[in-house]
Amino acid sequence: MPATAAPGKGPATDRKFVTALSRGLDVLRCFGPRDRWLTNLEMARRTGLAKPTVSRLAYTLTRLGYLRYSERLNKYALGSAAISLGYAALGQMDIRRVARPLMQELSDYTKASVHLAVNDRRSMQVVDTYWNAASFVIDIGSRIPVATTSLGRAFVCALPPLERKRVLDSIREARPDDWPVTRKRFDQAFKDYEELGFCFSLGDWRREVNAVAAPLIPPDGSAPVVIGCSGAAFQLPPDMLKRDVGPRLLALVGNVQSALARD
Repeated sequence: MPATAAPGKGPATDRKFVTALSRGLDVLRCFGPRDRWLTNLEMARRTGLAKPTVSRLAYTLTRLGYLRYSERLNKYALGSAAISLGYAALGQMDIRRVARPLMQELSDYTKASVHLAVNDRRSMQVVDTYWNAASFVIDIGSRIPVATTSLGRAFVCALPPLERKRVLDSIREARPDDWPVTRKRFDQAFKDYEELGFCFSLGDWRREVNAVAAPLIPPDGSAPVVIGCSGAAFQLPPDMLKRDVGPRLLALVGNVQSALARD
């Protein structure tokens, strides 16, 4: 998935903002779980940066160990420093440790996939997942859109009003032609969240996939994380999501929050 411009303040409005660092991180963000190797041109297209700029950034990141370069392929892959940084971040997520057995239990019950995700601009990034042979699979490290998924909608619903507006404005600016439909579905998500405590995606991201998700506010007051359940539409019909899976998901989130508060 292409990297996206960071919403909110940028170099024009924030004197503390380091543009070069931001661009380097955008290059690293290009790589998804299925992107083992990328060329300079592919990274330039995904970041929107000029190819010479990407070339210099990639060289620097390679020297620092965040990328590695193959002369035979003339391509770059994530290096050991980036991988170590990612694992260090995951290792510090207490929520991941606490949620794991409960996520696996829900996956076993529904025969569907259960995901833990955090926000990354206009995407949600999956940091843990459980599935079985019959499940629709989203790998750890996958980025999926905020606009069309239950994970993204649940995240936006949990934000304070000003942050919610900032995210929605960013989505509108990125895909203005899709905004009328996107806004309508977010309005429904806000109603669902207020009434039920969770949000749906019924074939909105992928036609054959239905999903439900609920946000979790960490005790330390950091950004919401989201836990969701997704599967084939015939496997998870809307009524089942609303009356069975959604309430079970809310109970899971409540149990995780209680356990985190005790730690």
